[in-house]
Amino acid sequence: MRAWTAVLLVVAVAFAAAAEASKSKPKVCNKGWECSGSIYCCNETISDYFKVYQFENLFSKRNAPVAHAVGFWDYQSFILAASIYEPLGFGTTGDKVTKMQEVAAFLGHVGSKTSCGYGVATGGPLAWGLCYNREMSPSQDYCDSNYLYPCVDGVQYYGRGALPVYWNYNYGLLGDAIKVDLLHHPEFLENNATLAFQAAMWRWMTPMKKKQPSAHDVFVGNWKPTKNDTLSKRLPGFGLTMNILYGDLICGQGFIDPMNNIISHYQYYLDLMGVGRGNSGDNVDCAEQVVFNPSYKADTAT
Repeated sequence: MRAWTAVLLVVAVAFAAAAEASKSKPKVCNKGWECSGSIYCCNETISDYFKVYQFENLFSKRNAPVAHAVGFWDYQSFILAASIYEPLGFGTTGDKVTKMQEVAAFLGHVGSKTSCGYGVATGGPLAWGLCYNREMSPSQDYCDSNYLYPCVDGVQYYGRGALPVYWNYNYGLLGDAIKVDLLHHPEFLENNATLAFQAAMWRWMTPMKKKQPSAHDVFVGNWKPTKNDTLSKRLPGFGLTMNILYGDLICGQGFIDPMNNIISHYQYYLDLMGVGRGNSGDNVDCAEQVVFNPSYKADTAT
């Protein structure tokens, strides 16, 4: 009898341990090709709430005859690229509004940096995002003496992509990260829209330096400012995404036109997506922020 009691006790302990382990282990979900093997995949995916017609509304003039990348950018390329980062939380973090805000924020940067809109353009200046996929008139060769990623003879490192990449060392670093030889073939970013979106999403999701947050983290609430951050007016929100992506090219200079243009694209997209600019969030600008990394050659320097 004692032996059976001991056996039952062992079994009960084993069941209790297994139950506790299952509680502590986060649930992961699989939703096919778009999002698998992650807790974030238990939420709505981007294609659940952001449809083809919305993409077309946001970038309504990208295929106009005067645009410079006609037929290049499309919804499918965006979603295919996003599927790489949705399991990491891109567009799948938080409630539905938060998810839609992040997509609008990311695309707000993209739209601003690839726009050929101007004040009296048909449809308004904010309707012309994804007009470009490359820098049309490079001002320099963007070749820097870098021993890790030396320039390749005959290769040009002008701006390309959804968040334009510049300089040999940025192409090299990015290529290593996404496992594509961009140092030798930077033209891939102007030949493949999925790759161009993927490169931009990697930039959005990846901290620029150790112990610094990513644009994704500061936008969705994964990052908490230190006392020094607060004193430097670096607080979570859309404004800090500009600080991370562009540094002092955009931030800490008051309400300059380049910063206002990026904000305008973000809020315009919120309106078109049905979220509304009233849900832009706190700390939308970076006019008075002290930058994380002053005076660097930004990989999105337009």
